[in-house]
This record gives sequence, C-alpha cells and structure tokens, in this order.
Amino acid sequence: MTQYDEVVENQRLLIEAEQWAWGFKSLHIHALDSMWYDDRPEDTADGVSVTDVQYNNGVVIRSKNGKEIHRFGKAKTGEELVRSYVRNSQR
Repeated sequence: MTQYDEVVENQRLLIEAEQWAWGFKSLHIHALDSMWYDDRPEDTADGVSVTDVQYNNGVVIRSKNGKEIHRFGKAKTGEELVRSYVRNSQR
C-alpha cells in the first residue's frame, strides 16, 4: 500500500493549497500609480484612493468606492499553487 503514499500526500497538499489560495496576502489602500503590478494608472489619476487586495494565489483585486474594478494577474493552480503554498505557508 505504500505505493500510493506519494499520490495521497500530493492530493492532501493540493487541497490545503486550494484552501490557502484565497487568503489575504496584503491589503493596500492608496492613490499611487506606481504599484509593481499596476497597468491601469488611470484608476488613481483623479487622486481618489483604490483598495488593492493581494491574495496568496497571486491575484490582486482592485476596488474603488466598494466595487471591484479590475483583477491583476492569473490565479496559480495545480503544481504551481502547491509549490507556492509549501514555500510560503507555516506548515
């Protein structure tokens, strides 16, 4: 039965990583147009603040006046997500 130990462990890690993925990594309220991921400087051109929430899976969601206006990045999935989880979580 030990032939399946690695498969079971990989599946366990994937499930944990999927639960961890949408946890908050950072929250930033600002009126800057120079964020490393920002390709939409027009969102802050009027000096009004935006809220950027970065998630563990690599996605950044930008909101303005309480409404989502843009998503930056692509969510990590599969092996890439598991590697990020193992590297960044305190297991």
